[in-house]
Amino acid sequence: MDIEAVQSSYSRWAPIYDRTFGAVTNMGRRRAVEYINRRGGSVLEVGVGTGLSLEHYGPQIQVTGIDFSQDMLDKAIAKVQRLELKQVHELRQMDARSLDFPDNHFDTVTAMHVLSVVPEPEQVMAEIARVCKPGGKVVITNHFARERGAMAAVERIFAPLANTIGWHSDFHIERVLGQESLKLEERRTLPPLGMMTFLVLGKAAG
Repeated sequence: MDIEAVQSSYSRWAPIYDRTFGAVTNMGRRRAVEYINRRGGSVLEVGVGTGLSLEHYGPQIQVTGIDFSQDMLDKAIAKVQRLELKQVHELRQMDARSLDFPDNHFDTVTAMHVLSVVPEPEQVMAEIARVCKPGGKVVITNHFARERGAMAAVERIFAPLANTIGWHSDFHIERVLGQESLKLEERRTLPPLGMMTFLVLGKAAG
């Protein structure tokens, strides 16, 4: 997907996102935030969207969220104000391919159901690895393509519609595992029907 397609797609989805994609991806978001809450510290949420996860972070967390879609981000900002979410430090419009943060800045970086949406996911992962502190964690939830079976066939059918529906149905996990500084520490499938995957990657210390 190119960046204009992402912006156009999520402008369309913003008004109903929480009730559609948000509902389907809820389990992955809850699992990711539960893990992050146990760690504490500073967190960058890449692709914060409408802020579905923000109210679930504990008070011991300092959350920074970024998103390319201003329409989605406006909803997140309104949610923070309405719920008085003190754990949210900052929400900013930003391209995840070029993060405006220093190297080794966050204890945890998370990307929930966003890597199959962004252009150049390998570049996004490179930026995620760059801003994560040595010894820190990268927490990912996403749908990844299946290699065989009925669902794999369905994913291939929907693949050409990526710019319309707003995500790549045939997105392969290898595209997020290529950073030398990040080592896969945990991988598990999530309900419903194992459609989503939870990953934890650790950044080498020192």
